[in-house]
Amino acid sequence: MSRSVQPSVAITPSMHEPTQKMLKSMALRPSHEPGIPCVRNGGRRRASALLPIILLLSFPLACRNQMEPSMVNFAHLEHLTEQITVAGDTVDIVHVYANYPDYAWVNAKESGPEGIACVDDAARAAVVYLRDFELSRRQTSLDHARRLLQFVLAMQDSDGQFYNFIHDDHSINRDGKTSFKSFGWWAARGVWGLGHGYRVFKSVDSAFAFRLGRAVERSIPHVYTLLLEYGKTDEEAGYVFPRWLLHESAADATSELLLGLVEYWRAEPSDSLAGAIRQLASGLALMQDGDTGEFPFGLHRSWRTQWHLWGNSQTQALAMAGKHLGDSAMISSARREADGFYTRLLCEGLFKEMDLRTPGVRTEFEQIAYGIRPMAVGLLRLYEATGNADYVRLAGITASWLFGNNAAGTRMYDPATGRCYDGIQSSTGINRNSGAESTIEALGTLIELEAYPEALAYARCNRVDGSATPSQSMGTFELPDGKRFTLHIDAQQRRFWFDEN
Repeated sequence: MSRSVQPSVAITPSMHEPTQKMLKSMALRPSHEPGIPCVRNGGRRRASALLPIILLLSFPLACRNQMEPSMVNFAHLEHLTEQITVAGDTVDIVHVYANYPDYAWVNAKESGPEGIACVDDAARAAVVYLRDFELSRRQTSLDHARRLLQFVLAMQDSDGQFYNFIHDDHSINRDGKTSFKSFGWWAARGVWGLGHGYRVFKSVDSAFAFRLGRAVERSIPHVYTLLLEYGKTDEEAGYVFPRWLLHESAADATSELLLGLVEYWRAEPSDSLAGAIRQLASGLALMQDGDTGEFPFGLHRSWRTQWHLWGNSQTQALAMAGKHLGDSAMISSARREADGFYTRLLCEGLFKEMDLRTPGVRTEFEQIAYGIRPMAVGLLRLYEATGNADYVRLAGITASWLFGNNAAGTRMYDPATGRCYDGIQSSTGINRNSGAESTIEALGTLIELEAYPEALAYARCNRVDGSATPSQSMGTFELPDGKRFTLHIDAQQRRFWFDEN
């Protein structure tokens, strides 16, 4: 179903206390976060009378007098969702795959018999519903988030680590290589969902928030175990990488862990957790190389010398952490990637991955929605941290991938069904399956985008021209009304800017 959206709210942080005291200080206050220029009622957007005039003037394509239906449609995500009982709790699971043309559920078998549903997807779906609730106060989204988080809770062991998949009979896959108990990728996403859930439920259901908070606290010791390696590094081909991230140098996975820790810290601030967040963030920054004028242009490596488009949430995590912790170095690291690398991807075209040891060799496909959300939402978080509206435009251009501004020239997300295709396989080939990850990542992008009318307007653009030289890159884009604008990057001046054509 489609949704209606109202202004976001933020929770007043309480002082950090032991878990048993988490039920105190549940007051709610209006959000003072910048850049929520519209509210939406009945699935339509209208200007908020409470916004500062200067904010409206900063968005030339803002939503004043604009009435358009929301593009966020939960129908396919709800189709993928099944309600089951685990350990006496009613939980929601999200089936991993649904294949074209009938989109019936399909079990995961890529790495052996994995299962029917996993923490990886449930936790991220919970974040999507939590954000929808924050923006809309829609009770059904909060209900979905609760049941998804109950599944995540059921998949956490008493030691704070997580299993990932369940089998057809709803038993836990305890041995699969993508499901064994660990503190890695699926734990990172589990903590992200639980941390965000704690912040939201703290004001609306203190008893459930208590359960979520205890679960986060069970996982935090594993963070401190990682940080026993703080300051230790390795090097390969001249590239330095830390040893205190998940899987030693997995900055991609660590960025999603960081998102969860920051959400939890916002509701339960403490010096010790802030210190851990800063140390993890410093590890992400250590995985960054170059700038706007020098290869690899400020990108954050994913792992060791590898970079891939999917799941690289470093800019999103650093911008958010830097804003809430008041840390300008984190924000600067996020800006460096956005200014130098994201802009080039938008001007010259996305690609899947590369190894920095062989920079001339790139793999262009497969491209997936999980590469779009980290960029688009990261750019919006960067706007919120800096007030620079150019990042709102860049977020919209990034999201235009969903609507046909991509290598295949194909609309990947369908607002009528809520489906997002699973990937672009070539300039002429589309994987028309629509599984959990693609659907969740597309919805997560659009929920955030619809809070920013200018970003939403630029999501309708198409790149019509582009060029790249060692000193300059440019991309020219066209909006549906025929108006064109150009994104310029000057390597010598180390900056980017927009021109209206």
